[in-house]
Amino acid sequence: MTVAPDRRVIFSADDFGMSVEVNEAIEEAHRNGLLSTASLMVAAPAFEDALRRAQRMPNLKLGLHLVVIEGDSLLHLPIITDQKGWFGSNQLALGFQYFFSPATRAALKKEIHAQFQQFARTGLELNHANAHKHMHLHPTIGHIMLHVGKAYGLKAVRTPMEPAAPLGEKPSLGDRALEQWTRILRHQIHNAGMKTNDSCFGLRWSGHMTPERIHHLIPQLPPGVSEIYFHPAKGQNNQMAALMPGYQPEQELATLTSPATKDLLTVNAIQTTTWDAL
Repeated sequence: MTVAPDRRVIFSADDFGMSVEVNEAIEEAHRNGLLSTASLMVAAPAFEDALRRAQRMPNLKLGLHLVVIEGDSLLHLPIITDQKGWFGSNQLALGFQYFFSPATRAALKKEIHAQFQQFARTGLELNHANAHKHMHLHPTIGHIMLHVGKAYGLKAVRTPMEPAAPLGEKPSLGDRALEQWTRILRHQIHNAGMKTNDSCFGLRWSGHMTPERIHHLIPQLPPGVSEIYFHPAKGQNNQMAALMPGYQPEQELATLTSPATKDLLTVNAIQTTTWDAL
């Protein structure tokens, strides 16, 4: 008799606090769907609204969605943000600056500390952490996030390694490069004594995690723990439309609340889980 390999999945949402539209969708996906986990942006415009909703949902596992690119900062330090306290969008330029400039790294550490501190002030349990645009793949940011986070009780961190085969695709050069970066991050997480996932889905289809796509993916999930992350929203405000043109957040919400999604998990003997259960 062949025993099927153990497969578990975390259904999560990023950008909690970005807007009321996002917050509404996360609440609905948790109450009426499969969403167990959300990552909170502590400097975002709708942070206080997200906090009020989180306090009404004690079973929603919350982590820090660290922002060091394309988003609001807490400290508005001019060496790393513009006059309005906004991080830039040029990932390559920021990566070089964060790596080579000691003054920038010092400011970055202050900002990361402030974001963990702001999360701690909410009184919510820190379930996990990750970074906006996966910037914790940058060795400098990953190191600071893990070092600072450990002082705040951080125990689990996302590794954004997305295998191509379950998506029906062949590995690309970009996939191979990503694998090398995730090896560094996994090494950092292991050395910090923290947990991480085996696979992660949401990179290729970011903003387009539609029911059709996810229902095709679920039977193909690999052994181990997969995280499937979403960007659900009830709609896009002007800022979201500018930063995420073409995204389908309502379809992502539909995926999380579709009875067919849950049925596919049962048929394929895949268990839902959370970071603290790993």
